[in-house]
Amino acid sequence: MTKPKVSTDWLAGCAGCHMSLLDIDERIATIAEVADIRSTPITDLKKPDEDGVTVGILEGGVNNTSNEEVAHRMRSRSKILVALGDCAVFGGVPALRNFFTLEESLRRAYVETESTDCNGKIPSDEELGKPTRVRSLNEVVPVDVFVPGCPPSADTIFYVLSELAQGRIPELKDDLLHWH
Repeated sequence: MTKPKVSTDWLAGCAGCHMSLLDIDERIATIAEVADIRSTPITDLKKPDEDGVTVGILEGGVNNTSNEEVAHRMRSRSKILVALGDCAVFGGVPALRNFFTLEESLRRAYVETESTDCNGKIPSDEELGKPTRVRSLNEVVPVDVFVPGCPPSADTIFYVLSELAQGRIPELKDDLLHWH
């Protein structure tokens, strides 16, 4: 039997969900026995296989056109797409920016912060993408599995990966929905 391929990526967020994924510690070897871990922000491969993966996992909100491209690429190359963490599921902390104009938010973040020197400026580069309203992942692409938490616990992530690797859609309830 061929192992299911799993790819992950991050959008607008703090990377805490990937840190929680790493917190499964030696259990990652258990996942590697039953799944082929492909592209992730913490491996050499950075994009999901062109011929597709079984499971795509995205963390973070969608806050610019670059994030949109990543979300669409992961969706198009994944049989099952997982929204990992509150930012991907609900918009999370990055979505607080939506209470202000984009100009106000960027000016505060890059020019007016207490730690910014007199040369502070709002970055502008095509590679960064054009900023947009922050959205949850399912506002941009269809999502199959939602894993809330900020971040989800390592136990929850291990359970989700284990279920998906065995071809089952995980059912999240009770203790899997909060920290221990």
